[in-house]
Amino acid sequence: MRFPRPLLCAALLISAAAVQAQTKWDLPAAYPASNFHTVALTEFAADVDKATAGKLKITVHAGASLFKANEIKRAVQGGQAQIGEVLLANLANEWPIWAADGLPFLADSYAESMKLYKAQRPLMEKKLAEQGLMLLYSVAWPPQGLYAKRPINSAADLKGIKWRAYSPATARIAELVGAQPVTVQAAEVSQALATGVVESYMSSGSTGVDSKTYEHLKYWYDTQAWLPKNAVFINKAAFDALDAPTKQAVLKAGADAEARGWTASQKVNIESQEKLKAGGMQILPPSAALKSDMKKVGDTMLKEWMEKAGPEGKQLIDAFTK
Repeated sequence: MRFPRPLLCAALLISAAAVQAQTKWDLPAAYPASNFHTVALTEFAADVDKATAGKLKITVHAGASLFKANEIKRAVQGGQAQIGEVLLANLANEWPIWAADGLPFLADSYAESMKLYKAQRPLMEKKLAEQGLMLLYSVAWPPQGLYAKRPINSAADLKGIKWRAYSPATARIAELVGAQPVTVQAAEVSQALATGVVESYMSSGSTGVDSKTYEHLKYWYDTQAWLPKNAVFINKAAFDALDAPTKQAVLKAGADAEARGWTASQKVNIESQEKLKAGGMQILPPSAALKSDMKKVGDTMLKEWMEKAGPEGKQLIDAFTK
């Protein structure tokens, strides 16, 4: 069957317009597809797709498959990706405020972590705007505990131990307790444990499950030292290029993902500890000596951080503690 030429041209034009109207974004993420942060990202992308009737398609690249963890922010800033998820503590060397939620025992519960986030957010939004970025949402990890190959009764037991450092803060903890810091990103933890490159580290129960740490280390001390946050950044130029309804869809999906993410984090905190136990790991409270030693580490790091952060740091801590 042959269509009249005007009708065929019109159909081709409509088809071309539909193709042109669809926008595609890449979203690099550092954690496995099964991690609750990545699950939230996938749900966020699906919400955007649905709300925009397919006009904006966001592809989540899990497990550092598109960019490594320490490359994601730069990739979004440079327009190589339009949106990405970053662990804020990893950016500490760039700007001290990023490191605030990685300070041991500053905010050591979900309520305190949310309070810190609310104090941080205006400062972060201002900094990101200067860099051509915008903050979409942020979600806390479960509280951080101490994984170890052998029993740890005090900081002295960490001396000389091969310690996974994934941020400037975790590297500094190693220095203060006399451990040997080894830089290992989330996607490489399993291999580092299997080859003996790492014997101890501080992270959430969720990371321990993702990396099957229980296959190599048998102790996890529930220190609840801090709740680091992941944040999702958008390239501002990419966002500005969207039409108004699509922008609104992205913002709403981001707000929904943030709310879901905080709830999921608390659920994962309980479930991951159960999975660690099932894998043969001992879940233990820290001894009084270990708790005291780690609190001293936290006090030292807060003092050092305040000196680096200057007036912005004081503004943040004042807003957090009021």
